Amino acid sequence: MDPLLIILIGTATVLICIIKLKLHAAVSLLFAALITALLTSPEQIMAFATYQEMGEKEAQALMNMSLGKRLASAFGNTSGKIGILIALASIIGAGLMRSGGAEKIIRALLKLFGKKNTSVALLSGSFALAIPVFFDTVFYLMIPLVKAVGVRNPKKFGLYLMTIIAGGVMAHSLIPPTPGPLFVAEEMGIDLGAMIIGGLCVGAITVICGYIYAIWANKRWDLPMRDTPEMKIDDLKQFSEKTSEELPSLWLSLLPVLLPILLITGNTFSRMALDSAGNQASDLQRQIASIFSTLGDANIALFISTIIVLYLLWKRLKDMVLFKKFIYEALSGAGMIILITSAGGAFGQMLQQTGIGIRVGELAANYQMAILPLAFFITAGVRTAQGSATVAMVTAIGVIGSIGQADLAFHPVYLALAIGCGSKIFAWMNDSAFWIITKMSGMEEKETIRFFSILLMVMGFSGLFAVMILSKLLPFV
Repeated sequence: MDPLLIILIGTATVLICIIKLKLHAAVSLLFAALITALLTSPEQIMAFATYQEMGEKEAQALMNMSLGKRLASAFGNTSGKIGILIALASIIGAGLMRSGGAEKIIRALLKLFGKKNTSVALLSGSFALAIPVFFDTVFYLMIPLVKAVGVRNPKKFGLYLMTIIAGGVMAHSLIPPTPGPLFVAEEMGIDLGAMIIGGLCVGAITVICGYIYAIWANKRWDLPMRDTPEMKIDDLKQFSEKTSEELPSLWLSLLPVLLPILLITGNTFSRMALDSAGNQASDLQRQIASIFSTLGDANIALFISTIIVLYLLWKRLKDMVLFKKFIYEALSGAGMIILITSAGGAFGQMLQQTGIGIRVGELAANYQMAILPLAFFITAGVRTAQGSATVAMVTAIGVIGSIGQADLAFHPVYLALAIGCGSKIFAWMNDSAFWIITKMSGMEEKETIRFFSILLMVMGFSGLFAVMILSKLLPFV
């Protein structure tokens, strides 16, 4: 069966189950993943494995794997990537809010930037943080701040939420050292400095366009703040009424947010420095890189942050019953998010195994289009079909490489940036980030499409237009 038809059936299944039958999201996604896996032939699985450059034994093992094991393996792969992070992030978020730490940070931000500029501060902050750190991690650390400031002005909760999404999400696909843009730059032989500068310029344009959409969307649709398992709105309001003396110190409140950022960033740049030094790297460089490779791993960095938050929470409460209750509530909420997100990841991986990347490449080779829009729409098609921005970028560069780009009338960095912008379209229920944002912010699925999916579309298309204009005005060839 054609991969396009399989994807249509899988997509229809998940939409009918969630929207029409009102089934739980996790059940709907797993059912859609099962249907997709059933319709995928062994030959398609082998073609996918070959396309992914798996070894012969690994490819044969994947093809011979039973349907149930394939599904469980895909579920486990996603859970392995995000499970610990979500659990720790939930404790950090709950601890920051329950201790008053998030309230303290927000008061400092309001004092520094002013109430009118709060959204701009969140936007620029998340953009800067997301350059060295994955978007998911930035979102985990900033969502408590969004809730703390949102309780002051509930009508702007949607705006504040969209600013941290808009600020953080484009860096993931445009600016190295995140995996997608790094891989594309290396495959195309683009200097990393050029990729970073180009990503910063186009990223800034897309962020501004995203911010404009966020302001418009916030005025058009009301996004109410809702209770989430780790924190009720009434509890947040109580903290906003406390005096500064009743809240923890600013440095201790900031430490759980900034320390993981510093550790992860240190790991990124120490590894880059070590790679660039090669055999000439000093023992000190190797030792520093070794330390950061351990402490700068996202799981370890957030674990250290969690220990600090637990100390902060205990220091404020000094009540073991309440302390255990709040941690239990945070982990209970995290468990449901992990379940739904892993089910979404399993669905996405089953879609990948249909060979959709190969099929899109075949279609692209048969239709002549301008190279920049072609790269953009190939990436967008793969992203929409299987849910992963990084996989979409890797697939697109393989397709574009096969078409050939030797006689470009502009610097190849523009092609890489068009691919990055295309990876933002269209984020929906087969994307694990869709469910993370939905559940941690208390949104419903249709609200996530308005405040997340369409926001990314606006930014993706604005990025394409910016790249096309810049490639004409400043071709650099």
